[in-house]
Amino acid sequence: MYQTMALAVVALFVGAYLRRRIHFLEAFCIPAPVIGGLVFAIITCVLYVAGIMDLEFDETIKNVCMVLFFTSVGFQANMKVLKSGGKDLLIFLIAVFVLIVCQNGLATGLSKVLGIDPLIGMCTGSIPMIGGHGTAGAFGPLLEDMNVTGATTLATAAATFGLIAGSLMGGPISNRLIMKKDLVKTAVPEDDTLLVEEEEKHHRSVSMYAPAMYQLAIAAGLGTVVSYFLSMTGMTFPVYIGAMIIAAIMRNISEYTGAFQIHMGEINDLGGICLSLFLGIAMITLKLWQLADLALPLFVLLLGQTIFMYIFARYVVFNVMGHDYDAAVLTAGICGFGMGATPNAMANMQAITAKYVPSVKAYLLVPIVGSMFADFLNSLTVTFFINFLH
Repeated sequence: MYQTMALAVVALFVGAYLRRRIHFLEAFCIPAPVIGGLVFAIITCVLYVAGIMDLEFDETIKNVCMVLFFTSVGFQANMKVLKSGGKDLLIFLIAVFVLIVCQNGLATGLSKVLGIDPLIGMCTGSIPMIGGHGTAGAFGPLLEDMNVTGATTLATAAATFGLIAGSLMGGPISNRLIMKKDLVKTAVPEDDTLLVEEEEKHHRSVSMYAPAMYQLAIAAGLGTVVSYFLSMTGMTFPVYIGAMIIAAIMRNISEYTGAFQIHMGEINDLGGICLSLFLGIAMITLKLWQLADLALPLFVLLLGQTIFMYIFARYVVFNVMGHDYDAAVLTAGICGFGMGATPNAMANMQAITAKYVPSVKAYLLVPIVGSMFADFLNSLTVTFFINFLH
């Protein structure tokens, strides 16, 4: 267990080094654990195929880090922000939910056309697209327990593809809309208090990291009880779902009663550390040789997701969000986190707003929906799909 964790950290450092040196990796916001872990996975794949060595890992720490990371995600589900966001936030949230459902529907539908298990298709749906590498690493083992060989490797490969594709397509779609429809004239200054978190999001205090860790531990512990009762329904849930629910309840009790303080800045930092360790272990334990037989179906499934993302961003999001300048910037954003992660979405929008003018609405909606609500909705939706298909 300790050796596995140490190797994951080495992979983190290697990934961070390569990311600094290779502009492509930095430009597309590829996470350091993914870079270093992929290098390690390629080496282990060569050793395995050559018959030299087959490494076995203890993934205990990976599962602990996974639960703590998704617990930190649960703490971000602040209903006050959703309420204060008004109509625009609600419409955008509904659009993201529709995107999640459609990504899974497309993945399972294409799987049936290709004659493969729909659960294999799920490895290219919203698990890696909306969810990214974190959700891919979490649901992969769950699908493997359902006899989907190489599910974690498939989902991780799809997540890496999504990061690149989402970053490549977002800017050009938005730029073309703005130029073709002369949308800059529709850009108007907005009140930047539209959506305001009551706590200082970026404030950190060294003395508060311990209480933040304790809050994560309490939510994770109580979450096991919730998960136990959920499992009695006969449905299959990811191990962290109870912890996410408890964390969301704790956050909103704090917001509405003021009885205690949730240390969100510190919780986000701790969640980020856990995510890096979780991803590092998930990546070094990949078995890339399991992708060989599914190379062609994987290509078709990912091509389908890319085409759908273009259509959804260009024709659905742009129109329902008001077909103006802000809507065009939002199309760049949803390509970023709809196929990759919130940092990719922000990078897409930054490229557009740097060329034209700022979009306060887009800069408020995308981080809130992308980081606070999308993962929560995605986990619940994916769980429903898996239980329906299994």
